[in-house]
Amino acid sequence: MSDNTAAWIDSPYADVIIREAPMPKPGPGQLLLEVRAVAVNPLDAIIQSNGTVMYGWLQYPVILGEDVAGVVVETGAGVNEFAIGDRVVAYAIGLEKGRDAVAESGFQAYVAVDASLAAILPATIAFEDAAVLPLALSTAAAGLFEKDQLGLDYSRLGNAAHRAEVVVVWGGATAVGGNAIQLARAAGYRVITTASAKNHDQMRRLGAEGVFDYHDPEAANQIIEEIGGSVVAGVLAVAVGSAEPCLRIARATSATKIAMASPPVSFYEQPRRRGLSLARIRLFMKLGTRTALLQLRSRARGIKASFIWGSAIATSPVGPAIWGAYLPTALESGSHRPYPQAHIAGHGLPAIQDAINTLRRGVSAQKLVIALAQAPLDS
Repeated sequence: MSDNTAAWIDSPYADVIIREAPMPKPGPGQLLLEVRAVAVNPLDAIIQSNGTVMYGWLQYPVILGEDVAGVVVETGAGVNEFAIGDRVVAYAIGLEKGRDAVAESGFQAYVAVDASLAAILPATIAFEDAAVLPLALSTAAAGLFEKDQLGLDYSRLGNAAHRAEVVVVWGGATAVGGNAIQLARAAGYRVITTASAKNHDQMRRLGAEGVFDYHDPEAANQIIEEIGGSVVAGVLAVAVGSAEPCLRIARATSATKIAMASPPVSFYEQPRRRGLSLARIRLFMKLGTRTALLQLRSRARGIKASFIWGSAIATSPVGPAIWGAYLPTALESGSHRPYPQAHIAGHGLPAIQDAINTLRRGVSAQKLVIALAQAPLDS
């Protein structure tokens, strides 16, 4: 094979640099993909903005990237459900603790991924469209179905089950929110969500039965009224600042669990450089204070509020249920739509840093995707 190329981040806070990288070797249960498209995520921007905070185990230089779609060029031992030449979408988890932040991270021409976190793509779905799914889908699944989160029942996922219970998703137009709506509906739950008015029709197409504008100061009360006497199975708080209205909804409806996909502050509100600064000190003081107050207020009312870690599904039964049993069939049938809409932010690995910078400035109801040209193979 030709030499591999990657978008490296050599030190905390640094811009990515494009240069050669070792060719990954798929281990047991893994696939080697020739990457055709990648998507950037808030996680990439947060790691770059926070330095060693949160992901302190990373040993630089590393490669960022979680969302990939491409073609299988090699399979590891024990892989039977995939073959060379298969088109797949996959969740690259190299940035997680105990993983290889070089071979298993997505922003490169070739990447090793776990077969258990990959799904075959139908020919009708382009690589660029599929690349929006992995981290958002996995985070949504973790929040909805992991036992230490909302713990919803996924045993009838995709079998047109119908339940009376309601799931509230605050932030439905986000990448995680849009996938959570689809997964909750596929498991049979009713869904009520929030989004800007311009995205209401889209939320209904994804399966939400009620949509409210989160800009409206009465949105939480409107949701409570819409729920009426129905049982609330859980509340998923996705967007920054969503925990407070979700706690109000949980209190009013006797819901006992809130799963949070976003911190109470934006990590983009700090300079991307080493050392202390007034902005960074204020940010982390605000984070600590708001998190502590939220936990105190929720526990006092018998509500469990917990933060979601999307990669939790990699070592739990939820992973195979989503990536193996549900997603391939749902993509083939069209019952699960790649969401959010892919916006091609550039072609080739050099476009990644600009895409991350654009993400920091704000993106609504779409995901920034980088298309990669097919890499030549040596004979």
